[in-house]
Amino acid sequence: MTLLIPLVSVLLGLLCGAVIMIAGGYNPLLAYGSIIQSIFLQPYYAGETIRAMIPLVLSGLAVAFAFRTGLFNIGVEGQLMVGWLASVACAIELDGPPKFILLPLSIIAGGVAGGLWGYLPGLLKAKFKVHEVISTIMMNYIALYLTASLIRNFLYTQGERTPTIPSSASLASNFLANLTQGSRLHWGFIVAIIAVVVMWFILWRTTLGFELRSVGFSPDASRYAGMNVGRNIVLSMVISGIFAGLAGAMEGLGTYQYMMINSSFTGIGFNGIAVALLGMNTPIGVVLAGALFAGLQTGGLTMQAVAGVPTDLIQVVIALIIFFVGSSYVIKWAWLRLSRRGHQS
Repeated sequence: MTLLIPLVSVLLGLLCGAVIMIAGGYNPLLAYGSIIQSIFLQPYYAGETIRAMIPLVLSGLAVAFAFRTGLFNIGVEGQLMVGWLASVACAIELDGPPKFILLPLSIIAGGVAGGLWGYLPGLLKAKFKVHEVISTIMMNYIALYLTASLIRNFLYTQGERTPTIPSSASLASNFLANLTQGSRLHWGFIVAIIAVVVMWFILWRTTLGFELRSVGFSPDASRYAGMNVGRNIVLSMVISGIFAGLAGAMEGLGTYQYMMINSSFTGIGFNGIAVALLGMNTPIGVVLAGALFAGLQTGGLTMQAVAGVPTDLIQVVIALIIFFVGSSYVIKWAWLRLSRRGHQS
């Protein structure tokens, strides 16, 4: 049943998307076929899909980690933005050290910034019972306008962005670009893989992880057992923020090599919520869901060229998948009804 819900949700989302395409006069088989063909047969789109997966998986881990510990981190978007700026600023301001020093420092700067951005909502939750959904939404807007202001006043260059980071802090790779016919695939996928293992290890192989999950499951029982509930709430938000900050660092050091002045949210952090939900808040599930969403986003570009289907329809399909994941109770109910009929017959 655990695997059934996301699988059925994806199938129903694709099916409803197909019905919408037929109603609009498009060929869904041609559209979905073009997505599969581009991702699996064209190296450029394969590379772009893996590149798009990197921040999606990290932001999905951020949401999933918080959810596993009883918190709903809506602030991944803001934590991602401050992590992005911190990594780029670190790379630009500390230009000089060799790559094996500057690159790890820049990645760490992004993670630390995201963790600090998650610390405040965690502290407000632990000390004053301020719900993390409210405080993290507020922190998203603060991050959006604060990063724009900092770039304009301290790191501005032509093109409404920061200067380009030095090559000694870059995750970009000519080898990977040549391998994938010029895609922007970078070494950040190694960071994402490490993060997946770290999340699994912390939550399921350490005493700390047991305490964090215990507090999330029942704060009162955990307190009665002698656990420091407040400290675990803050720690959970910090670790979640670190994953989100790393997602931003991957964008700054890998995909773009700079940070632009954003007039609106990137959407990566919010998509991380959907990735975590579809992945059932498990590390492997987040990877698979990130691959699906990244594939739909990247392959959606060819869908328009081949089948003439608007790329916006991919967002509709993703929204439908999320809708069916949220309607898991209906899927369970329908599955049980069908199972009982099968036994009776």
